Amino acid sequence: MIENIKQHISDVENFFSDKIEEIEEFRIKYMSKKGGIVTNLFNEFRNIPIESKKEFGQFLNDLKKIVEEKVDNLKTKAEDKGSEKIDFDLSLPGDSNALGTRHPISIVRNQIIEIFSRIGFTVSEGPEIEDDWHNFSALNFPAEHPARDMQDTFFIQKPDILLRTHTSNGQIRVMETQKPPVRIIVPGRVFRNEAVSARAHCIFHQIEGLYIDKNVSFADLKQTLMYFAKEFFGEETKIRLRPSYFPFTEPSAEMDVSCSICGGKGCNVCKYTGWLEVLGCGMVDPNVLESCNIDSKEYTGFAFGMGIERITMLKFGINDLRLYFENDLRFLRQFS
Repeated sequence: MIENIKQHISDVENFFSDKIEEIEEFRIKYMSKKGGIVTNLFNEFRNIPIESKKEFGQFLNDLKKIVEEKVDNLKTKAEDKGSEKIDFDLSLPGDSNALGTRHPISIVRNQIIEIFSRIGFTVSEGPEIEDDWHNFSALNFPAEHPARDMQDTFFIQKPDILLRTHTSNGQIRVMETQKPPVRIIVPGRVFRNEAVSARAHCIFHQIEGLYIDKNVSFADLKQTLMYFAKEFFGEETKIRLRPSYFPFTEPSAEMDVSCSICGGKGCNVCKYTGWLEVLGCGMVDPNVLESCNIDSKEYTGFAFGMGIERITMLKFGINDLRLYFENDLRFLRQFS
């Protein structure tokens, strides 16, 4: 009899159904007061020898408990399943997920990097939180020099710790650790304490370029920039270099490209000059080389820097810098 009960326990544990009718039939089979298996076994209890009654009773109570728990659990799961209602048509096609687009700044940044990588420039980066030496002093900005006023600086801890005002700090860090030849571009985000407007922002992006080797000349600089302009703006693009001043280059120049919108004839974008200013450049000042322990009598080099926002405005005809930072999806979805 005990082996019989053990077999019933095994059958109950292995039983499963998610249909209420089958579960109810299972309950009646075991628990019905008239002919149920558990009921019949209890009726047999009086015929069990006295020495076996205790063990028989324990197994019988276990069987009853297992049956009751099994029925309750299966009924609960079946009722929960029946209460789930599908309120949509499963045969309808699914909704496609809208793909995001690249930010226009990222698009132009990647294009510029790709163009210069074709002629041997590698990407380097510098920290956004910088010290005075790498941001100013090593770049030939003497203390109290008026040139420091050209860049309104966010100081974190005066007088030495600040948010970098240009990506030129990356050039200094490379020159301090790498012997010439050096041929790098340094993309990154920079900060200046300026009022936010359609033409200015306190946060913007730059790409600096640096090439140092023996016998590097201004002609090499011009040829490199000509190559970039034609690759980025189009084969018909012309450039011109105007004398300028930067503390870290000598001689220095600003580069203009012929307006691609009007073809150099003059329009409101180029202010009817036919030219658009895109970057500053020049030969690396010997003082900068010497500050990085590079012999200025043996090596020369050129550097250039451009604002990515400015280049992006020219490429896509954007007229407000603030659009880059507002995360307006109507604006961003125009780019791919």
